[in-house]
Amino acid sequence: MKRALVSVSDKSGLVEFVGGLQSLGWEIIATGGTQRLLEEKGIKTIGISDVTGFPEICDGRVKTLHPKVHGGLLARRDDESHLAALRDNGIEFIDMVCVNLYPFRETIAKEGVTMEDAIENIDIGGPSMLRSAAKNYRDVTVVCDPADYAQVLAEIEQCGNTSLETRLSLSAKAYTHTAEYDACIATFMREKAGLSEKLFLQFDIQQGLRYGENPHQSAKFYRDSQTRAFSLAYAEQLGGKELSYNNIQDANAALNIVREFDEPFCVALKHMNPCGAAVGATIEEAWTAAYEADKVSIYGGIVAVNRELTAEVAMGMKPIFLEIVMAPAFSDEALEILSTKKNLRLLKVDMTRTDEKINQYISVNGGLLVQQLDTQTKQVVADMCVTEAKPTPEQMIDLNFGWRVVKHVKSNAIAVVKDGHTVGVGAGQMNRVGSAEIALKEAQAAGFTEGLVLASDGFLPFDDTVALAAQYGVTAIVQPGGSIRDEDAIKKANELGVTMLFTGMRHFKH
Repeated sequence: MKRALVSVSDKSGLVEFVGGLQSLGWEIIATGGTQRLLEEKGIKTIGISDVTGFPEICDGRVKTLHPKVHGGLLARRDDESHLAALRDNGIEFIDMVCVNLYPFRETIAKEGVTMEDAIENIDIGGPSMLRSAAKNYRDVTVVCDPADYAQVLAEIEQCGNTSLETRLSLSAKAYTHTAEYDACIATFMREKAGLSEKLFLQFDIQQGLRYGENPHQSAKFYRDSQTRAFSLAYAEQLGGKELSYNNIQDANAALNIVREFDEPFCVALKHMNPCGAAVGATIEEAWTAAYEADKVSIYGGIVAVNRELTAEVAMGMKPIFLEIVMAPAFSDEALEILSTKKNLRLLKVDMTRTDEKINQYISVNGGLLVQQLDTQTKQVVADMCVTEAKPTPEQMIDLNFGWRVVKHVKSNAIAVVKDGHTVGVGAGQMNRVGSAEIALKEAQAAGFTEGLVLASDGFLPFDDTVALAAQYGVTAIVQPGGSIRDEDAIKKANELGVTMLFTGMRHFKH
């Protein structure tokens, strides 16, 4: 008679699974709470102490760590010396282990969890049984995921046992389960101990991608095991083609910009830079202003809004070729309108604002850079003014808007704004005056030549950007300050009657 050892924390589907095994002639060994549940449901079991001849001790900390368990799991059925050792010591085979582990991750996620609670949810016997069974997968079936119960039962019913291919797959799954479990424990304990020289990451496959940045590059998309707001990995796709590598990069950049704004806001984005961004009294106003900011660059771009996307906005988007539209919700009418564009990807994204600190991972050849995501943005206030000309209330609105947008433009970055929307963006140039020239010429070409506000992600190293800006109608500038030539920039601004504010905080984006 084949025997299964069952000891689970997650008991979903267990009674049906074990009942199925028993009806197929299997003998069931069980521990603690698992045994009590099965007995209550009328499933006859053998207690683990009856197998080991030794009681569970230390409040259940020690119950399966015994040769009669691990000998029965690890003995090779094709090795006569192993079989003799089992006979000599009165050990019987265990042909299946059905184990999942104490809920350590769930425990430490609870608010106010104590070290004692965390420690008591570190499983010892469970990982040991999983590893023993997984090592001997040629003879033993190891099941750690309730999702596999149906397949295992079906194979046993049809063939008398699981296939070798299935046992190998389940073995790999068991080692993954224990590896993730141990990594979670190690991360928690190292944090408590103040150790930082190791980094453990756990990401699950979200989807395979057709290719990476270019067709000759292979790529996959993985997601964090923790659900997050403003996350493309946890977005709900409501329509359109499968996302590409570049779509994902661009959409993530758009979501980081949206995170900056509480008021109705819309951003259009290409190649990870905003080409049009605007706030409005309504989402319809914000969309119209963002579109009007750059009707050319939006072609083939991504649009994100932070309010329910309405039918009116959808009608405005319908004639334009867009790759992705993102919103926290879509009205039924908007979905109906945009769903007629079969290739347009529609993504519903949780945009709940939180103060959670998020790590950002950037791979380099042979290494990984880790930093906190730049979610801090200073409010621009009048006290930051360093010039004789002081900002007007209208300028303060645009200064704050420009400051929140420019931090998401590739450095060197310049954003020129007017009345709550961008009118020119200069990105990724090797010198700051070059970025300013691009942004200012865009504004001029669009007919904006007076009362403009300019925002710079880094300090202005010379007074040339101030002089150039004034020529194009800029009347107020916000920048971090901190250059050894700050006084030159301030002097030039005073000469030209330009208001300038220093935030004391830069936002480089490489």
